[in-house]
Amino acid sequence: MATSLPHPTTPAGRDGLAAILARPEGTVVALDFDGTLADIVSDPEAARAHAGAVPALAALAPRVASVVVVTGRPAGVAVRNGGFAGAAGLEGLVVLGHYGAERWDAATGTVRAAPVHPGVAAVRAELPGFLDRAGAWPGVWIEEKGRAVAVHTRRAADPEGAFEALKGPLAGLAADHGLVLEPGRMVLELRPPGVDKGVALASYVRETGAGAVLYAGDDLGDLPAFAAVEKLRSDGTPGLLVCSDSGEVPELSDRADLSVPGPAGVVDLLTALGEAVRGV
Repeated sequence: MATSLPHPTTPAGRDGLAAILARPEGTVVALDFDGTLADIVSDPEAARAHAGAVPALAALAPRVASVVVVTGRPAGVAVRNGGFAGAAGLEGLVVLGHYGAERWDAATGTVRAAPVHPGVAAVRAELPGFLDRAGAWPGVWIEEKGRAVAVHTRRAADPEGAFEALKGPLAGLAADHGLVLEPGRMVLELRPPGVDKGVALASYVRETGAGAVLYAGDDLGDLPAFAAVEKLRSDGTPGLLVCSDSGEVPELSDRADLSVPGPAGVVDLLTALGEAVRGV
């Protein structure tokens, strides 16, 4: 049974989908990982791509210009947790990790990376004592991300209270070391400035010369990518903005052309898109 292709709710989104369907071979399909291709879980190390993600991407990828995963995770971790390496049909897949500071190409199986910002090491060393003095324990924990450090509050007794209490102090700590604070879904990430999903996506679209773009994300960190697609649209490149909707991030769903119910909905969308362009 064919999967029904959902209808965008905005004129720009309808134009974007029409352009993708008319010329899939000129389209970049770009996707966040956590919350978009994989469900959010309390332990990020346990996150894995939805069971249907790789089959849906593998069916779609040969019919579009490129499929790219844009994530704040290290590229290698996204490749491992996604099950992307060696997947038939994904020989041209690209993963932009750490907001574009790392790049993995399936064609070579290698990661290219920019130098690590020195402020990350300094923050990494200070964070345990900083959180202890802030009275953040127990339940709040640190995720080591290589080129960034993240503080999670989802396991705390009061996740939202801990998130709000730490946001200001952690922004100050980040600034002290030349970093920026990126809030997410019960997570606060300290990372270098000047890199975000919007910068990474815009650069990749320029590199590929795409005539249309689809971007799907779920969190505040995806807002720069949404802005990049909006800028591309204003410059004449059609685009479709998709929210993997959790109900937790209205700032994203309110700007989306199309909202789907989490990673399962994203997989259904990718499956339907693959079926729709199969005969083009």
